[in-house]
Amino acid sequence: MHIPSKAEVVIIGGGIAGCSIAYHLTKLGITDVVLLERKQLTCGTTWHAAGLVTQLRASQRMTELAQYTGELFGRLEEETGQATGFKRNGSLRLAKTHARYEELARGASMGRNFGLPVEALTPEAVKERWDPISTEGLVGGFWFPDDGQVNPADVTMAYAKGARMGGAKILEGVTVTRILQENGRASGVMTEFGPIAASKVVITGGMWSRDLAADIGVTLPLHAAEHFYVVTEAIPELKRDLPVMFMADEWSYYKEDAGKLLVGFFEPGAKPWGQKGIAESFCFDAIPEDIEHISPYLEMAMERVPVLQKTGIQLFFNGPEAFTPDNRYHLGETAEISGLFSATGFNSIGILSSGGVGKSMASWIADGHPPVELIDVDVRRTQKFQRNRKYLEDRSVETIGTLFDMHWPGKQFETARGVRRSPFHDRMLEAGAFMTELAGWERPGFFGTPEELANIDYSYHQPSWFPNVAAECRNTAENVSVFDYSCFVKYRVEGPDALSALNQICAGNCDVEAGKIVYTQWLNPRGGIEADVTVIRVSETEFLVITVAVSQRRDISWFRRNLPEGARVHISDITSATPMLAVMGPKSRELLTRISPDDFSNEGFPFGTSREIDLGYARVRASRLTFVGELGFELLIDAEFAGHVWEVLAEAGKDLGLKPAGYFALNSLRMEKGYRHWGHDIGEEDTPYNGGLGFAVALEKEGGFIGRDALLAQKAEGTVRRRLVQVQLEGGADAPMLFHYEPLTRDGELVGSVMSGAYGHRVGASLGLAYVSHPEGVKREWLETGTWEVEVAMKRYPARVQFGPWYDPGGAKIKS
Repeated sequence: MHIPSKAEVVIIGGGIAGCSIAYHLTKLGITDVVLLERKQLTCGTTWHAAGLVTQLRASQRMTELAQYTGELFGRLEEETGQATGFKRNGSLRLAKTHARYEELARGASMGRNFGLPVEALTPEAVKERWDPISTEGLVGGFWFPDDGQVNPADVTMAYAKGARMGGAKILEGVTVTRILQENGRASGVMTEFGPIAASKVVITGGMWSRDLAADIGVTLPLHAAEHFYVVTEAIPELKRDLPVMFMADEWSYYKEDAGKLLVGFFEPGAKPWGQKGIAESFCFDAIPEDIEHISPYLEMAMERVPVLQKTGIQLFFNGPEAFTPDNRYHLGETAEISGLFSATGFNSIGILSSGGVGKSMASWIADGHPPVELIDVDVRRTQKFQRNRKYLEDRSVETIGTLFDMHWPGKQFETARGVRRSPFHDRMLEAGAFMTELAGWERPGFFGTPEELANIDYSYHQPSWFPNVAAECRNTAENVSVFDYSCFVKYRVEGPDALSALNQICAGNCDVEAGKIVYTQWLNPRGGIEADVTVIRVSETEFLVITVAVSQRRDISWFRRNLPEGARVHISDITSATPMLAVMGPKSRELLTRISPDDFSNEGFPFGTSREIDLGYARVRASRLTFVGELGFELLIDAEFAGHVWEVLAEAGKDLGLKPAGYFALNSLRMEKGYRHWGHDIGEEDTPYNGGLGFAVALEKEGGFIGRDALLAQKAEGTVRRRLVQVQLEGGADAPMLFHYEPLTRDGELVGSVMSGAYGHRVGASLGLAYVSHPEGVKREWLETGTWEVEVAMKRYPARVQFGPWYDPGGAKIKS
């Protein structure tokens, strides 16, 4: 076979994602595109997808991308002449429990916030729209009129035809054997017919992607699992415009298909597949049936839709699909290799994601950055250990079911746990920790009795651990608490040019005295926040940088790729070697004074200071900082001293009320102070001025910094039209809990949405951080006037809004 010797972009994989990216690249004028498919287009998993086209996703940007997909499907056939089978017949999401109904209602409010039409339905109204259903046990449901369905193979062929019309080359029967790289940058691919040089390479290989990437040291964690559906024989009375229906409480979905019903399942306890590899001959393959595995859910479907009891099954299908450890797909430029992009791991929603994925990835490839904030699905969030096959196999047992499981706030994965443990892990368990997981780290959520831990009750209202967290917050405010911060990422930056490099990357000025701390952000050229970090100056040529756990690989990659050319500086990740404790509360100074001869007074150890101290028999670095709004110190400890430091602290703090506290309390405490969390409250599309962090910017520092021009332009406008504010619901403990994307209105007009929330136990109120927008600028007077409300589960609740924190607004406690 003749293949081109070079191309601007090579795409590996001819499923719907790869074809969509090729199509969208040509729309941007990038026509030197080669797509390589090992067998035939759609032959992996695309061909057997159900073709559901829904639009409500977990965030605003992801919903917008899904909305774009629906719009594109509506015109793709006319543009290309290739049928797609798309019809906008709407979808129904139904609830058997009041908890599920609240989950759906919260999602409906969020969707309306994003401009998505949605209508609440009674069981009777559900029956009117979906006549074959038995409404026995239904609480209600929601109608999404803009949803629909499509033929996956046909729409993929439409993408492919559109890409060819735009100038792209699509070659079938060409296997990529290896991705080529030079000096840390993708340089092309090797195929069975020879190499193709390229400046950009995109992996869209579905369940083959993990191993292809791993071969060159790139982490794309995903694992195939079996996905089941049945197709009935023809049902004469079945309406051809029947909506798609989701019955998550019974782990099933329904789609009318040419006068038949397709009934699919996302069941708990799924079956991993392909652990020993995928056969080279795999092409339009199915997996053997397993009726016993799926029969409990099929029986529920027959009760829910009685016509199934008298209708034969024409097809019992079982096919593999790729699932990621957190059920979010992997998009964007990889952390390991520049110019290598990923669009894979779609967790059974690749069809409905395809248009938005193709459009965003094409822009990302062309411009070098995502067109909108895609932090949730950015491949750089992944951790290196997640390439482990056993971890992926075990987690995939659970991930399929989580698609339809209750999405409780605080809900934890139960499989593939215990991977990353701090030196304090066993001490936390002994103290009664309920462990949560983030980036593989085991972290205490709260502390309770054995009985409380055995009877966890998740809720959209007050969960079972609500009083436990309240006690931890009170103890932090009245006595002293210890938090395990070991999961926080620590980098050592050193070298003759360490200062100049950091000052180029940081918006703040890192040219401070040794022993001083700088809170700052790393910005992109548009002024958006790529990282939210703390920088400690250790010496003239050495600094420590602390960031959040999920950004471990992302931030070090960002730093390295944005170093000034020729800079004499080295960055190393010392997270594993440096566990961390935070001792927080009004008695923290007394506690440390008991076990250290160092001076912890305001004069001797001012806020924003960091230095090495004696603690017991150890030397540790203490930094006077806080993320909870109380007097406190963060302790960076060499790993071999961790056990000793814990024992010394515990013994000395007995009569001071020292107790461990968890991350649920930490979230509550930081919310009362309005401390931002990167990825929720601030991110790639938010400048420091949008996020209320202008105080951390040093516009006039010598040499400038990345993003400075964008900030100067924003400042020149004279007003900030979109701003992060702090929200408090009226009603105290009786008010609903806030979590994310609840709509915020002023005088009945939608002006923003909550980004994160928690109950503030020190102030006794439900709180949130929210972005609001106003054409004339978000100013104090505008916030203080008008009637403010937050919509939660389709109901509106009165609220107060302000710039400053609700707790200790002057910061007296922090600097006491």
